[in-house]
Amino acid sequence: MRNYERIEKAIRFLDENYQHQPSLQEVAKQLHLSRFHLQRMFKEWAGVSPKKFLQFISLAHARKLLRENRTLEDVSYNTGLSGTGRLHDLFVNIVSMTPGEFKEGGNGLNIEYQFYDSLFGKALIASTSKGVCFLSFVSDDKRVVKELFDEYPKAEFTEKSTVFHQDALEFLQRHQEDPSEITLHLSGTPFQLNVWKALLTIPSGSLRTYSDIAEQIDNPKANRAVGSAVGKNPVSFIIPCHRVIRSTGVIGNYRWGSVRKKAMIGWEGAKNQASGKINLNSD
Repeated sequence: MRNYERIEKAIRFLDENYQHQPSLQEVAKQLHLSRFHLQRMFKEWAGVSPKKFLQFISLAHARKLLRENRTLEDVSYNTGLSGTGRLHDLFVNIVSMTPGEFKEGGNGLNIEYQFYDSLFGKALIASTSKGVCFLSFVSDDKRVVKELFDEYPKAEFTEKSTVFHQDALEFLQRHQEDPSEITLHLSGTPFQLNVWKALLTIPSGSLRTYSDIAEQIDNPKANRAVGSAVGKNPVSFIIPCHRVIRSTGVIGNYRWGSVRKKAMIGWEGAKNQASGKINLNSD
């Protein structure tokens, strides 16, 4: 999984130089690899070549997906804040924290956390006795731990692996069609929880805009508030905020880095093409 750093560097170079369509040799040179090693490494990670992958993160492809998804008829949305349901290829149960837990900064909660290597780089996963409450990709170990502690300033913390972590990591590693049920124990306002629930209905390989999400939660004028809630998503990838982009088709910023967001979008697009769910030849 340590290859992700190289994959990210390759995606960044491709994205920054797409106008002159860099060759495989040019990309490989940036990574100090042979073109054969780069091709093999990239195909093992994404299932497609770097050149094909670039199509999945192009502006034209993003716009095509947005046009296809203008109606939300393919979305099954449950307005409840808890309960199980089939959402974006896995079973997710959202349990909201009690008002006391939310207002008191996790007072009385025991939170266990651990670092893991994953498909999209090093990650910190944390959970309570009820489910996963935090999943963040790591650029600095101390900073991400501080971010977790600041989120729940009155909780008790233990560095320890749990079954909840393993369920989340298994999905993150393989993106299985039918993994074990994952429970998320989330701290947020009712509005934030509604937005995060809506994000879970976006199918893998699809994209939505902030206005799409605002309409879905019956608050069509709340684009800015939706954007804020999306940005505060505490559980990366499982709650797929990476599938929300600007209405222009521009992928935009991401809490865990815009290149990682493009990596996620492109990886899901490649997997869907492999399964026959999308056809790039129609772009």
